[in-house]
Amino acid sequence: MLRATQVLRNSNFKKHTAEVTAKAVSRADLDTPAAKPTATAAPEETMMPWNGWFGSFLKDKLGDEKYQKVRELILYRPDNYTGFEQMPRPNTKLPISEKDPNLMHKFRHPSPGSQPPVELRETDASFGNAGDDPYDVTYYKRDTGRRYTSDPTSLHRDLEKIKLELLPEDDPRVKEALEEFEKGPGSSPGNKGVFATGKSGFDPSGLRATMSTNWEATEASLDANMPDHLPTPTWMAEQDEIVAWYEERDLPVSIGGTGYGNIPIGARVARW
Repeated sequence: MLRATQVLRNSNFKKHTAEVTAKAVSRADLDTPAAKPTATAAPEETMMPWNGWFGSFLKDKLGDEKYQKVRELILYRPDNYTGFEQMPRPNTKLPISEKDPNLMHKFRHPSPGSQPPVELRETDASFGNAGDDPYDVTYYKRDTGRRYTSDPTSLHRDLEKIKLELLPEDDPRVKEALEEFEKGPGSSPGNKGVFATGKSGFDPSGLRATMSTNWEATEASLDANMPDHLPTPTWMAEQDEIVAWYEERDLPVSIGGTGYGNIPIGARVARW
């Protein structure tokens, strides 16, 4: 304790703290020059100059070489860049390159206070709902890729519908099966907008809250988000000419068009 007191008395820490004056910023000072921070970086001078005094004492008495041997013998990984502290210090530097030793990454550098303000967009078509609600990040209502594979109740519903349409329409059993198919699964009926606080109509679709989500509204949302931009092969524009070429030669028509992207003979010759 006497050693630390003497170090504090002889250091510039007391003088440095006297130069820095803290002040409170009121709400009226917001967006004014009075609210702007004057400091752009953390002070390089330590606020605990007494820290590590025992190691400095041994280093002075033993020398650098013997001191390093003692550290490696007693301490566990003494050169760890964080010093095994859970929160790195502001002046902590982490080397991030094996070739350039001067390339460092510093903790919280640049400081979050020096960063530009966060831009929260009010409208963005990437949200999937034309940007009506930037806080609505639900994906299941537009997850068309897993529509027929993830939910056991809707597994292969597209194939089941095709099978029912191929059956005789006047058959009572087919009519009954079609009615059951149109009803969908009886699970997940939703709370119809009735929450613990009462009736709420903030989202008529029922997909904004988990408690009000229902199967019918989910299917309607998936129908609206089904892809309509399926790609077609390049030979589709010449399919009539391709079929005519095979018919003129009395050959069976092959699937697709050939001759696109063929490797020339010269490229297939071995080079050795």
